Amino acid sequence: MSNKNHMLAAVMRLSPVIPVLVINRTADAVPIARALLAGGLKVLEITLRTPNALEVIETLAREVPEAVIAAGTVTTIKQWDDVARAGAQFAVSPGLTPALAQFAHKAAIPLLPGVATASELMTAMDAGFECFKFFPAQQAGGVAMLKALGGPFADALFCPTGGITVETAPHFLALPNVACVGGSWLAPALLVAAGDWSAIEVLAHASSGLGRLTC
Repeated sequence: MSNKNHMLAAVMRLSPVIPVLVINRTADAVPIARALLAGGLKVLEITLRTPNALEVIETLAREVPEAVIAAGTVTTIKQWDDVARAGAQFAVSPGLTPALAQFAHKAAIPLLPGVATASELMTAMDAGFECFKFFPAQQAGGVAMLKALGGPFADALFCPTGGITVETAPHFLALPNVACVGGSWLAPALLVAAGDWSAIEVLAHASSGLGRLTC
């Protein structure tokens, strides 16, 4: 799985924030994506939390090929296959099951599995993974937990997601084992409903320039 790990590590370092998106109307997908890209965010996670999620992924893969599209909330092999066929470049899961770990070696696209404890991380590393979603980040111990994991698991690279804000993100990004964070603040429902794509671009621009603070 080394090639897949290298691909994920490179993608995670493209931007400091990966927008975690729930897109209810497929018609909104392209303008949202273009606004986020214009603001400097290149990797977009489309969560499988809406009935049209696969359609959104297909649309973005076709209409906005310059974006790196991830599929989030992938919990089954079928979903992993479906999002790959729809055009996603990698999948993101809130956890890791034995079935997903076994499928990873033959899957068409890489998986960024979720972990929250040292035991879960050890299990995932034994399965060949090196890049992880730390989820739910704030509830699982936040910056302090990632600092603690950095000692015994120096080779693990994280994208913490869950409860992170534009104000707290730099504290996570200051850690050497964090490549990026997942953020749900980039496309607020009110701005999407209003079609205020320029405001979303402003949010993206502020997030793409997040600095790394000393924790």
